[in-house]
Amino acid sequence: MAKVQLLEIEPIRNLKFRHLWALGVGAVVGDGIFLLIGEGIATAGPSAVLAYFIAGLFQFFLMIALAEIAIGMPFAGGMSVWVERFLGKWWGFLSGFAFAAGWVLAGGGVSMALGTITSWFFPQLTGKVWTTIFAIIFVSIFAILNIYGTSIAAKTQLYLVLLLTAGMLLFALIGIKDINVDNFKEWMPYGTSGFLSAIPLGTYAYLGAVSIVTAGSEVVNPRDLPRALIWSSVTFLIIYTVAQIVLQGIIPWDQVTIDSSPFTEAANIVFGYAGAFIINLVAWIAAATCILMGTFYTASRIFFSQARRGYLPKFFGYLHPKTRTPVYGIVFIWICSVVFILIGSVNPDLIYVEFSLQLTFAWIVSWALAVVAAILYRKKCKNEVEKLAWKQPLFPLFPILGLIGIGIVFYGTFLGTPMTLVRGLVWIVALFIFYKIYYKADQNKSSDQEKVI
Repeated sequence: MAKVQLLEIEPIRNLKFRHLWALGVGAVVGDGIFLLIGEGIATAGPSAVLAYFIAGLFQFFLMIALAEIAIGMPFAGGMSVWVERFLGKWWGFLSGFAFAAGWVLAGGGVSMALGTITSWFFPQLTGKVWTTIFAIIFVSIFAILNIYGTSIAAKTQLYLVLLLTAGMLLFALIGIKDINVDNFKEWMPYGTSGFLSAIPLGTYAYLGAVSIVTAGSEVVNPRDLPRALIWSSVTFLIIYTVAQIVLQGIIPWDQVTIDSSPFTEAANIVFGYAGAFIINLVAWIAAATCILMGTFYTASRIFFSQARRGYLPKFFGYLHPKTRTPVYGIVFIWICSVVFILIGSVNPDLIYVEFSLQLTFAWIVSWALAVVAAILYRKKCKNEVEKLAWKQPLFPLFPILGLIGIGIVFYGTFLGTPMTLVRGLVWIVALFIFYKIYYKADQNKSSDQEKVI
């Protein structure tokens, strides 16, 4: 009998440029710039400013390299769909799943950071248990906002990001008068090796803004995708660089510790408790926006897209009839986040160190495949590219710079941790086995159903 085409509910297109911009700025990993920047300064001294700036530039190059294919192929699966088209189904599945899995892993560490920052506001609540409780409470709130609707989550993200940028600008503008240039004289206390080692740390701080490409199925005007990719990069690169210059101008590099946020200490020195309160609030917002529209939004949209294309169980592709959000995907990510928080309460190094390294590895794989797909898109689809409202300038400069940046991060991150790389390869092999078994079974099941119909 004839094959029956079942109509499926599709996402609502209600995201505008301002929402995409907020998604990109807010998706930058919050604990990377606030809590872990002390490690970068301890590694490179004052030259950490330049190291982090270079890391941000590489992210900017990556954004430009992907902006063209983002507007040409605006889908929820983002890089998963692009890579599948030009490199094949397995590579497309790997690219998308790796990016989504990285965000799920990030959810654990950033949630713990959010709990830690929240505990600062309540010094009377002693004990690590409160960090865990706060982390679970806010992760649950952000999951509910995402389930309730993309519009409400995006608007919340926008308001939070506006407060975030205002707070960082306030710190930079007021604190600039207290800069002591002598703090920059010992520019590279650990030489070139220390400087180069800080670049991957800076990259971790700027991870995540590529998440904008997963909004392709919910953006009102696809032309806003490249604009948002570029302007979100410019925003966080300028604000964080200026803020870091002020920070290191206030606190000598050899007095920075990794036990607390150097930004909080700098604000406390210059402005007193009120300043520290504001900066800690900004750090809280940075972590919150990372989870709200990074972990929950981005990962659930990729899972949704891959489920619709038969790579993951179909329940990930279900959209709520009213809110048009991938409810089951969001719930699954919430469960993973809570489990990671609980694990982190017992073994924080597993979450902060090993998970952070694995998410970096996963995103390196995803980025590299996406850039290759973007290059092939320009080479093989010249007619499509000619019709685009936006084209990347100076091709192939930015894809090449993007790949160089990915190579530097890979070398700097995994040179001294070969076993972490081995563990990354192990989960890729396991994912390949899952893909072969599940996708083949799903295809056979679909064929059988068509025959019955």
